[in-house]
Amino acid sequence: MHVSEAVEARRSIRAFRPDPVPAAVVRTLLEQAARAPSGGNLQPWRVHAVAGAALADLLARVRQAGFDPSPAYDIYPADLWEPYRTRRFETGEALYDAIAIPRTDKAGRMRQLARNAEFFGAPVGIFVSVDRRMGPPQWSDLGMYIQTLMLLAVEHGLATCPQEFWALYARTVATVLDLPDDQMLFCGVALGYRDDDAPINTLRTTRAPFADWGRMIGFPD
Repeated sequence: MHVSEAVEARRSIRAFRPDPVPAAVVRTLLEQAARAPSGGNLQPWRVHAVAGAALADLLARVRQAGFDPSPAYDIYPADLWEPYRTRRFETGEALYDAIAIPRTDKAGRMRQLARNAEFFGAPVGIFVSVDRRMGPPQWSDLGMYIQTLMLLAVEHGLATCPQEFWALYARTVATVLDLPDDQMLFCGVALGYRDDDAPINTLRTTRAPFADWGRMIGFPD
């Protein structure tokens, strides 16, 4: 598989089959993804992959705990501005349209939101954390690790969904995983086999045209 094919095929999957992913495959993905670049080769990521009874126990404790009233960071800036506000709104509407939940069905939308806290049924939950003393450059390094992991998963016939949603449960996750105080949970990543029969997996988000965000300077015509 070419890298361009993996980039085109990757999407955020929100319904998984329960089939387990072999531990050797998960370990290979995590280790290969560590070839991702990082400034100064700091490799600031810390990664926990959880499955089986341990994952079931973690999710049960999350259900009991509820949202963290003071997450370590804001998932989105306050008062999101254009064009970002519209992009977020349109993506949300497209997601709920895919599963026929109208805007008036608040309870239905909340049930779907709660699926985040179940890793959408994925058999593997991956948690990525970073030392609290690190700054935005190291956060970008985490992004490169996670993107590399997701593309490698495609090559292995697996699906993923990156979830900053887990910042809302950071304290509970940190307790269950026994993270040291200096580690801040950044996100989770659902990993497993895509459920091809689930309508929500038909969603493919759009991308803004190059003219909206890119420039080519100094190139010959």
